[in-house]
Amino acid sequence: MAYTAADVKKLREATAAGMLDCKKALDEAEGDFQKAVEIIRVKGLKGVTKREGRTTSNGLVIAKVEGDLGVMLELNCETDFVAKGDRFQVVGNELLAHLLKSKISEVDAFLASEITAGRTVQALVDEANATLGEKIEVRRISVLDGAPVGIYLHRTSPDLPPQVGVLVQLTKAVAEVGKDIAQHIAAFEPKYLNREQVPADVIENERRLAEETAREEGKPEAAMSKIIEGRVAGFVKDVSLIEQSFAKDAKKTVKQILDEAGTAVTAFQRFRVGQ
Repeated sequence: MAYTAADVKKLREATAAGMLDCKKALDEAEGDFQKAVEIIRVKGLKGVTKREGRTTSNGLVIAKVEGDLGVMLELNCETDFVAKGDRFQVVGNELLAHLLKSKISEVDAFLASEITAGRTVQALVDEANATLGEKIEVRRISVLDGAPVGIYLHRTSPDLPPQVGVLVQLTKAVAEVGKDIAQHIAAFEPKYLNREQVPADVIENERRLAEETAREEGKPEAAMSKIIEGRVAGFVKDVSLIEQSFAKDAKKTVKQILDEAGTAVTAFQRFRVGQ
């Protein structure tokens, strides 16, 4: 059975395989389109294990909020060429829809869950791995439920899908505040909600570094303690969301903005592809 250039194009669109691979599959299938699709899938799946050790530093962050439920997912691939492709983004949307429905917050449990009857999320990811010819993986997921959630997705390049995503949970929904705080988190990368959440070992390590730095700078011994504690306090302020200077008004802290709006942040998540 003969095939045309239109058949090759159709097969490429259906499988995201390369032109040469599509031609070879159609040759092997003697022009039978469905058989060619199966050939590409089988050959692609055989290569899945060979790609296991590859690095996935590209991809997308995708998120959605419905009512008091916010979900976010990072899907990784090897190249930005695949990341900007429609097929990869369709997979991301399928996974996000399942995450929104299932509310599963652990990656392993999410991968093992059934996205359709008899088909797990991992099977869907493996199929994407096969058809796209790259290692595809769900790196992390987030589920915030039970209270209003603000959302922000940021594109680092206009031709790529969002690379940074933020979910922020509030005690009370206030117009625009959730998005403003989410944008702030995207830009300023706080590690903790407040100073109470900063682990003691992190503070002690910062104190050690502050002392070593102060001594290398030749600071007087009499002032050493004050200098060290001042630097540690500055560090804690920098990594604590509510103590940071607000992105849109540096004269106020994030806490002041929240207080004025009559709300507070109870949790947040920030994903950046590859970080």
